[in-house]
Amino acid sequence: MTSRDSNTYTRPAAAARGADTGQAADLAQAAVAARAAGAARLAAVLRRHWLAAVLLAAGLVLRVLAQFAYRPALFYIDSVKYIYNSEGNDPEGYKAPLRAILAIANFDAVVAVQHLLGLAMAVVIYVLLLRRGVSRWLAALAIAPVLLDAYQLQSEQTIMPGTWFEALIVTGLAILLWRPRTSWRAAIAAGLAIGTSALVAQVGEALILPAAIFLLAAGGGWRHAIGKAAALVAACALPILAYCTGSYLSTGSFALSHQGVTSFYGRTAAAVDCATIRLPAAERRICPTAAQQAHGDDWLSFNPGSPVQAIYRTLPRAQVNSIVTSFSKNVLTQQPLRVLGAYGRDVLKLFAVTRHTDPGDAPITRWQFQKTFPYYQPHATKQEVDAAIEEFGGGLPAVWRPVASFLHYYQLDGGYTPGPLLALFTVAGLVGSVAAVRRRLDARTRQLALACLLFFGSAVFLLLVSDMFVFSWRYQLPALVTLVPAGVLGISVVLNLIRGRRVIKTERSSG
Repeated sequence: MTSRDSNTYTRPAAAARGADTGQAADLAQAAVAARAAGAARLAAVLRRHWLAAVLLAAGLVLRVLAQFAYRPALFYIDSVKYIYNSEGNDPEGYKAPLRAILAIANFDAVVAVQHLLGLAMAVVIYVLLLRRGVSRWLAALAIAPVLLDAYQLQSEQTIMPGTWFEALIVTGLAILLWRPRTSWRAAIAAGLAIGTSALVAQVGEALILPAAIFLLAAGGGWRHAIGKAAALVAACALPILAYCTGSYLSTGSFALSHQGVTSFYGRTAAAVDCATIRLPAAERRICPTAAQQAHGDDWLSFNPGSPVQAIYRTLPRAQVNSIVTSFSKNVLTQQPLRVLGAYGRDVLKLFAVTRHTDPGDAPITRWQFQKTFPYYQPHATKQEVDAAIEEFGGGLPAVWRPVASFLHYYQLDGGYTPGPLLALFTVAGLVGSVAAVRRRLDARTRQLALACLLFFGSAVFLLLVSDMFVFSWRYQLPALVTLVPAGVLGISVVLNLIRGRRVIKTERSSG
């Protein structure tokens, strides 16, 4: 081959290599430009939503601190029944995600997932409120409690179902509200989420009615409204019936739990006047003494020294349930004002200025960060906790004292949602919900009012039903993802109505 022929072949090869190099450079430049554009878009989003971003960052920091302050997790009295097959009063749907995580990881991973759920709930609520027309600063206000409330953080750090229950609540409400018009598929999906929440905490059943009321109020033709509400109720019933069927096959009891029977005994037994009430001999056995009543409804429901727990140890459960049900009925019919007065006082505790334990209440210290690793009787003792950790992993219980002390004082010295603020949200939520039934609303205000109706109705039913049985600060936490957004939506409704009236006055005056 001549040198000329060689050049003939060499030049095209060199040109190809040059083209490849140029193409690679172009791709690299394109990648750099894409990253720069992505960074610019992210920066624009952060600038636009800076307040929510700051709150999310603060919530993340607090959760990381909690994760490292108490290793591998916090354990409560009821934690053991979810870890193992111990008998308990509540539905045990929490076992499913708990055991799924423990099958591939340890307790550290369980609480990490629960902390991520806490952050995810805040993001979903924020985006949902923006989609409904709430201003950015009000939407950020709505997520501040769930991100910063130390009782929420403590719940997420504990092997208990509260965080999963809240996440299912938010999921169901978000599906219903994601679009201006709720589709049939959305109604069914929301129903499944709400029904599943009842498998985690039985009080989730209380969400069915406000969800159905929302679909009826949303309208779209009465046939469609009734049909969607019926579809939602049926979808709610599906997981509940499946769970009850499984319970019947394994235990012979077609129920989510027998929690309601025992818990409502605590409410009626704490209020009853045993000296004046007329009771059969079998029910007289479970009428508490004054000293026993002083311990409160939680003690009367579950403590081994309670009169009702004593007969559970000697008689069949079905017979005891019948006696307890009849006792509570007699107290309600003969001394209703005593029960209603005690119940009303418990309902108002949510709005207290400070968080404290009233006489007879379950100790609030159970839901507070401690400086040392907490253990409880009769379950979640040191021996039981150590055995569970040894089996599922995460390292022996340890406390990072400086951070634990910070979280302890943060919680006690104001790191919680103030009761007066919750009272304001209650009033605003009520006003916004009432506005939902008005016919003369512009489209945006109506969307806000309907969303307010759903969140406020969910909060009212959840909290009132929870307090009906026993008061516990732990049972008030769902207010952070229901009552707080309802209040923000109610405030938005009021602001829109005020703006609308100003526009009308301006048009009249100019005309």
